[in-house]
Amino acid sequence: MSTAVTEGRRGDRVRAGWWRVVAALCIASLLACATACTSKSSENDAERAGHGPSTARLTDLDPVPIESDTAPVLPVTVRSFDGSMVTVTDADRIIAVDRFGTLAQIVYALGLGPKLVGRSTSASFPAVRDVPNVAGGNGSMNVESILALQPSVLLTDTTSATAAVREQLGAAGVTIVYFDPSRTMAGVLPQIEAVAAALGVPERGQVLAQRTGDEIAAAKAAVPAHDPPLTIAFLYLRSTAIMMMAGPGSGADTLIAALGARDAGTVVGLTEPFTTITSEAMLGAAPDVLLVMSDGLESIGGVDGLESIPGIAQTPAGRDRRVVDMSDAVLLSFGPNTGRVIAALSAAVYDTGHA
Repeated sequence: MSTAVTEGRRGDRVRAGWWRVVAALCIASLLACATACTSKSSENDAERAGHGPSTARLTDLDPVPIESDTAPVLPVTVRSFDGSMVTVTDADRIIAVDRFGTLAQIVYALGLGPKLVGRSTSASFPAVRDVPNVAGGNGSMNVESILALQPSVLLTDTTSATAAVREQLGAAGVTIVYFDPSRTMAGVLPQIEAVAAALGVPERGQVLAQRTGDEIAAAKAAVPAHDPPLTIAFLYLRSTAIMMMAGPGSGADTLIAALGARDAGTVVGLTEPFTTITSEAMLGAAPDVLLVMSDGLESIGGVDGLESIPGIAQTPAGRDRRVVDMSDAVLLSFGPNTGRVIAALSAAVYDTGHA
């Protein structure tokens, strides 16, 4: 056989080998593309089904002040939540402190924002960020900071003010009105009216309560029907040191009910407002959705960090990464923003667009 023929056959074999390699690469590429497209399609299907992480947002975190020319009528005597009768003679320098920022929101929405001289960390909506902070995130008050601001009236609750703080402020002659520390849907309007009465603007309180009640009713009526109802777990997170699931009496339970859903903590039989998360409780509750505060979610490393909490990855919410977060400034405040909070949460939970 000639050398030319031999070389020709060898060339044919090499070319055939190259074609097989090219064909294999093309097939692999097509398979990879198909897998990626299928995965992307599944992700899109999940998004359309309301799965995947979502953030519930308000277009503006500031409460909307009511329009009123009614001036405060003082002095006024009101019954404080601790049972005492308190006379307020001056509302020109108001400090409002509670764990949820609710009281400061109400003062602002009543149109008295310019008179607010002190707040707590939880009152973090943009309009009051320059107002001095006199209390930590848990509502614990700094007596020296309060006295330095020379308040004409301090609005707080019976949980934020410890016995020692009450004694110190009382001895200093500070006028203090205490309010209900619990946060529930049913308590929103009475709380607004109680704050307004203490500041000598009861008519403004009635107007604000009416507006807030109308907004809540409209938001609840617009929540999509879901059969069976979703089960939603509210998780309170502060790094890996504090990881708790809400239950009855937490306030989160009534917010979840307003969304037409079942509170996971109640479903699994929790008896306390907040209980340390266990894998057994998470698996027993089997939540469809996890609801968290935005800062809390960030503190544990986002959704990826959330999945490392015992039991969560095995729940329907964990498998679908169905996590809804919302600003700490409004989520559990149960104040003038409540109607807008429900609307924004509904849009995020049921994937109907964002408020």
